[in-house]
Amino acid sequence: MFDSCVLGVDPGIASTGLAAVARDGRRHRVLWSDTVRTPAGLAEASRLRRLSEAVRAAITEHRPEAVAVESVMWGQNKTSALSVARATGVVLLAAADAGVPVEEYAPLEVKMAITGVGNAEKEQVRRLLVRAHRVEGVPEQADAADAVAVAVCHLQRSRVRKQAGAAVR
Repeated sequence: MFDSCVLGVDPGIASTGLAAVARDGRRHRVLWSDTVRTPAGLAEASRLRRLSEAVRAAITEHRPEAVAVESVMWGQNKTSALSVARATGVVLLAAADAGVPVEEYAPLEVKMAITGVGNAEKEQVRRLLVRAHRVEGVPEQADAADAVAVAVCHLQRSRVRKQAGAAVR
């Protein structure tokens, strides 16, 4: 599928980056971005409900053709990873309820797509979105900028998939 508008998501329980990114030819631009923050003192179920409401509202407003989600990084902090996994599940459910297909991308894959380096720092990813990829409207906020990177990664991959499909036919 050759997607022209994607909702990128950098999931988390405390902070989730969201960004609607459109492609016009070879150029990308941010239509909208936000960082959804949930209070630490709130019960996890309530935090997840707030995240679900924000994702559903973004899907309703921007009508993306796909949702691209950064997948969970299972590192040393298993408690944090579990919370991110739950947040990811909320995003997947919201997209499924809206009938929007979802693709997940590993953090390494996103960084490689944007910077060519798998261990790039967040600021390097943001800087190269602007300079190398010439994405218009990249937000300063790190989680929202990460969501833009996930969306751009998906837009690049969907374009390659379309070209590969055409070559096979």
